[in-house]
Amino acid sequence: MAIAVVPTLDAAIAHINHYSTRHSDAIVTTDQARAQRFLDQVDSAAVYWNASTRFTDGGEFGLGAEMGISNQKLHCRGPFSLPELTSTKFQIFGTGQIRN
Repeated sequence: MAIAVVPTLDAAIAHINHYSTRHSDAIVTTDQARAQRFLDQVDSAAVYWNASTRFTDGGEFGLGAEMGISNQKLHCRGPFSLPELTSTKFQIFGTGQIRN
């Protein structure tokens, strides 16, 4: 986990997009407009509003067991078509949920 104190939301988004692993990132706020901007502009596979990033798991997302995890946008090898060129970004809205 990494935590940084920054002066603005723009600075936070820029910092995350530069230093993040692009796996999962979260914002804790009561401001819906700021939260939505964060969710839209942070370039990570899973972005959370008021919930723990520990929920980033295939089972939690209803995708079944994970065989491997990739933060890459293009994960295919060999011949590929449109489905392999598609990247998924999950936006998770919470109310303070944590995972033990």
